[in-house]
Amino acid sequence: MEINKYIDYTNLKADAKTEDIEKLCAIAKERDYASVCVNSRFVPLCKKLLEGSGVKVACVVGFPLGAMSSAAKAFEAERAVADGADEIDTVIAVGAVKEGDYGYVYNDVKAVLACKATVKVILETCLLTEEEIAKASEVCAKAGAHFVKTSTGFSTAGATLRAVEIMKAHCGNCKIKASGGIRDYDTAIAYIKAGVSRIGTSSAL
Repeated sequence: MEINKYIDYTNLKADAKTEDIEKLCAIAKERDYASVCVNSRFVPLCKKLLEGSGVKVACVVGFPLGAMSSAAKAFEAERAVADGADEIDTVIAVGAVKEGDYGYVYNDVKAVLACKATVKVILETCLLTEEEIAKASEVCAKAGAHFVKTSTGFSTAGATLRAVEIMKAHCGNCKIKASGGIRDYDTAIAYIKAGVSRIGTSSAL
């Protein structure tokens, strides 16, 4: 099975250098991946390197904690889009989910959606109960998110098939992105069969 268009090829490391991102883009172009996913510093570079390739530029916002103010997330997303980002991967307000403050969660997602790009909301499922995953998925869908996403890859654990199952049952028309710990073909296929539309991985090769 060809899975290249499921892949968001990712480098979000704190010590990523320009040459690392140049290599990321070169491989993504060669393999025709869906996107590269980077921190906002590198968005202009990626946009330039990927111009005309069909590979999109995705940028993380409120990453990796999700605890920033909604206004800060909204500004970061708007700035990234102005710099050339096609897609935004933003982290949900995890603490608000844990408190049951879903009004805050809804407005937080809405604030980022004002950037008018494709928005993927990272739930950080390893920190949530199954009930919280279900409710958060519902709220993201209601707010208008385009994707719900499992994980940042920077917390206590990554994606699980069980989390995807719950998300799929509660996210309405949202697509699903799985990320965190997906490092081989067979695992990627298992997630695709479970219903995900994107795979976030730094191990695409």
